[in-house]
Amino acid sequence: MSPPTRRTATSSGQRVEPVSERSGNDGHERAIRLLSDSDPILAELIAACGPLADSREGRPARDDHYGALLRAIVGQQLSVSAARSIYRRLLDRYEGRPPTPEQVLGEEPEELRTAVGLSRAKVAYLRSLAEHVLSGELKLSLLDDLGDEQVIAELVAVKGLGEWTAHMFLMFQLERPDVLPVGDLGIRRAIERAYSLEELPDPATIERLAGRWRPHRTLACRYLWRSLQNEPS
Repeated sequence: MSPPTRRTATSSGQRVEPVSERSGNDGHERAIRLLSDSDPILAELIAACGPLADSREGRPARDDHYGALLRAIVGQQLSVSAARSIYRRLLDRYEGRPPTPEQVLGEEPEELRTAVGLSRAKVAYLRSLAEHVLSGELKLSLLDDLGDEQVIAELVAVKGLGEWTAHMFLMFQLERPDVLPVGDLGIRRAIERAYSLEELPDPATIERLAGRWRPHRTLACRYLWRSLQNEPS
């Protein structure tokens, strides 16, 4: 679930960051009330959906940013079941854990592809991620302290990590509370249905509708996905 927020000063200025869910549910319930009070249509959707599942279930540890990005690459453009199956085969190849960057680069690409069931493009993406991490071009330890737009810029420099993947990383790995993935097809479809639009909304329309959801747009999106039963895994 998307947690409440606090302001934290960083080297890049002030940003909104999540308060740990371990602090209790009061902040989460307050966020739901704020969303419901600000948008009657979203309020109906929230009431219909009921409680959300744990957003961290089945995901890498909160501090395992490399594992989260590796998992994201493996699962791109696949069904939930297919993504889980291929990711499990990858873990099994490395004794139940994600391969290190060194291990990825030490593999013969075609052998890794056939053993796990990856496409050639995804093997190339995994190698690009490993190269960026080992070279220091992508400093994973610094991502927690960067603003959302800075995180996106760092991630999309890696081959195979686009804006959508960066948004999912912000929402589910870094647990940023106010992310709006305007290009996500599920979000577009959910908004089209909930707001009785004649066609899928464009980014400008989504931004306009979501203005009232700040600073809890991540939570709003989770309810939109839930309304279609297709929250990213």
